[in-house]
This record gives sequence, C-alpha cells and structure tokens, in this order.
Amino acid sequence: MTENTNPLNKYFRQESLYVALPSGINYPPNVMVPSKTGEIGIMPMTAKDEIRFKTPDALMNGQGVVDVIQSCCPSVKDAWQIKNYDLDTILVAIRIATYGETMDISFNVPGINEQATHTVNLPAVLDQIRESKIATEFMLKDGLKIKLRPLTYRDITTASLQTFQQQKMYTAVQDSQLADEEKAKRFNDAFKKLTDLNATIVLKNISSIQMTDGTEISDPIQIKEFLDKANAIIVKEIETQMMALRTQGAVKPLKLKATEEQIKKGAPVTYEVPVTFDSANFFV
Repeated sequence: MTENTNPLNKYFRQESLYVALPSGINYPPNVMVPSKTGEIGIMPMTAKDEIRFKTPDALMNGQGVVDVIQSCCPSVKDAWQIKNYDLDTILVAIRIATYGETMDISFNVPGINEQATHTVNLPAVLDQIRESKIATEFMLKDGLKIKLRPLTYRDITTASLQTFQQQKMYTAVQDSQLADEEKAKRFNDAFKKLTDLNATIVLKNISSIQMTDGTEISDPIQIKEFLDKANAIIVKEIETQMMALRTQGAVKPLKLKATEEQIKKGAPVTYEVPVTFDSANFFV
C-alpha cells in the first residue's frame, strides 16, 4: 500500500463513531465487510457528500443516499443492498458523526396553525432502536407461518419512485382535457400498475411459508400462485403484518406534550411528531 505523504493528512476525516446494526451485520462480503466487533465505523460527511444529499434528482432515485452511505461507511460496499431496518441507524450515525448529537426538527402542532421546534437527542434515538428486537417471521390466524426476507434500500426506492410516477401521472390525467373514456382507461392502467407493484413487494418480502404440518415452501413461483389465488382476507392479513414489521429499526415518532397556551388554542394534550432524515432537516 502506498503511504499518503500529504502533510495535510492529519486533517483528513476518520471513523469517529461505531454502531451496531439491527441486522447484526448479517451481510455477504460484497455488500459489507465482515466485522469482528459486530459494529461498523462511521465517518463524517465531506463537502461533496453534502452536495449529493441536497441534489433533488439524486435523492429521488436513491443514488444520493447510496453515495453518502458508501462515502461515510467504509465497510459498506453496496448500499443498495442495505436492509430496510438498518437504514435509519446508519443515517442517524452519519448525522451524529457530522454535526453532533442533537438535531432540531420543525413541525406544525396538530389542531392549531402554529409551527414549533424540538431538539432530538440522537444517541437516545440509537439506543431506542438498539433495544428493539427484529422479528423475521409471523404466524397467521390459520396457522401458516410466514418467514420474511427483508426488503433492501433498492426495493424500497424502486417502489417509492414507481408509486410517485403513477401518482404524478394520475394527477396529470385528471387535470387534462382528455375524454372521460380515455381518462378512465389511463386511471385503470395506473391502478393496475400500483396493484402489481404491491404484489411484487409482498412477494419479495416472503422468504418461505411453513404449513401447519411442517412443510415449508420457498419456491417463489408457488408462493406467487398462493398470493394470487388465496382468500383476500389471508392476503390482507399478510400485508398488514408486513407493514407493521417494515417499521422495525425505524426511528419512532416523538411523543410530545402541548403547552397550556397551545391547549387553549385547540391543540391536543399529547401528540406524535414523525422524525425523518432527509434534506429538509438533515443539515445544520
């Protein structure tokens, strides 16, 4: 290895934080370098990283987030394959390494037209995520056991982008001067694409299905046929359970109390505020 002789190298960024991921770093080596400690090192963002994270197109298609993760996490080789429930831990850690342990968020107090701010303690957020146990399977009422395959960041980004495109198309058609018959056709096409997208995501999220007699089915073709032909109540139960488990590892909403003045104006006594990590609040 060539030694860096730049006299400024002592000012180069270094790994300043180490975090354990909810997945336990259970990744193949082409995605993440194995760790003996079970933690990954986090470096602060560079000026280039900030620009990537502020570029709308790069954020929309996910490339900006991928580039920043791979820049700030030397052990991550393919951020597209990061599991959905590891993502918030990594973003919170990058935020801490770059700007410190607190982050201010702005929000509208429910029930009144008033904006407020709150300071989030980010290490406490990481502790909260760390305390939660990741579930990898669930049981249906009829005894079928669904074993899960976590969605990747690529899966989530693809689904979000396609959903956004269909919703944008729906709005454009609704506001257009097309004949009602043509509008109905395009609406139906958009609805079908969204339905197919949801079915694809559900299928990707299933690793195997275990029957009550112990038989385990892992063939995607057979699982797809089951999802296509099963009772709608069963499929709805699967989707509901999956939606709940997909929030594993995510930062939970803040539970806040309104002031006496806010309550007098019509705000509820307590309310929740979602905490997200995007270009609107990620930067100081």
